[in-house]
Amino acid sequence: MKVLVVGGTGGMGQGVARDLIKQERIETVTLGDINIDPGRVQEKLKASPKVSLVKIDVNDHAGMVAAIRAADVAVNCAGPFYKTAVAVARAAVEAKVNYIDICDDYEAAQILFASDIDAAAKAAGITVLTGMGSDPGTNNVLVKWYADRLDRVDEIYLYWVVSIAELAGAAWDHSLHMVLGRIPQYIDGQLVEVDGGGGEEIEHFLEPLGECLISYVGHPQPITIPKYIQGVKTVVIKGALIPVWVDRLIKEQKAMGLLANEPVDVRGNKVVPYDLALKLWDTIPQDRDNGPQASGLKVIVKGERQGKQVTYTADIVGRMAPGTGLPASIAALMMDAGEVTVKGVVAPEGCIDPDMFLSELLKRGARIHQTETIRSMFTL
Repeated sequence: MKVLVVGGTGGMGQGVARDLIKQERIETVTLGDINIDPGRVQEKLKASPKVSLVKIDVNDHAGMVAAIRAADVAVNCAGPFYKTAVAVARAAVEAKVNYIDICDDYEAAQILFASDIDAAAKAAGITVLTGMGSDPGTNNVLVKWYADRLDRVDEIYLYWVVSIAELAGAAWDHSLHMVLGRIPQYIDGQLVEVDGGGGEEIEHFLEPLGECLISYVGHPQPITIPKYIQGVKTVVIKGALIPVWVDRLIKEQKAMGLLANEPVDVRGNKVVPYDLALKLWDTIPQDRDNGPQASGLKVIVKGERQGKQVTYTADIVGRMAPGTGLPASIAALMMDAGEVTVKGVVAPEGCIDPDMFLSELLKRGARIHQTETIRSMFTL
């Protein structure tokens, strides 16, 4: 099995590659990136005879098609995905090679499902699996696992926090972008738009995270989950960057226009405020309190089973790179083994067998803390 990891020298791409090289059936893992400086590559990957570097540019369609054709599966880790996912997916469809991404931007998911890419992928006999990281990704599969154990699913709440100690490069772009403007949430059976960064509430995560302030963020799940979990009335996703000063400062910048995308004149030069803020965010945290070097997920699924109200809750805490890379690696292996059969554009909850996936995730050391609460009238 040959895998091309697009954005392969970035943190998330290397997270995928580290797991892939451990698998016996993997012949080669090609790290494709516009920056192929060997100094960016971790020693474990450098030492593996399976790993090679190739320079690719996601904006070079012909070059992307040629690079993808040499692989059995292409895994796209080149963010931010609102800028890259559609272009790389189109190249994979033309190359007729199965595609996976870790896309966490709702705009890209909307385009992938609504454009000609779905029909073209079906015609090519390939799968375009979007959102197969941590969030989206693992939490989507957990939602499906719980939904399969209920007669009816009513509400789904997806919460996450990420430490800025784990952020770099494109991750900052996504982190600022996800709270701008009006963003989708699925509420009372309708896809609606809410203010990014609104709806603040306190949620408790596993230690060392504890209580964190979270708010609405622009991720794909309110768009994808209702396609596959029939009858669900609410799909809400909220998240935050920690420590709390980070989100507070981002919201202040947003209110002041410092995250605007319209150029302003500064001493005769046109400057885009967003571009400047993005550049500074990649350096400011070095001199501030970065908090715990851990990130967290919480999944809450509410529904009914045999006339009783049931609530499932799952909590995970860990590091972002393996948490994101492992799901994509597992999915690539499942896809190559013929265990992902859906063709066309699909989200994890629509094609990944939850039992198979979660079994593989647990084998790799993941720890999922879960509770089941059943509420019913007392009977004799």
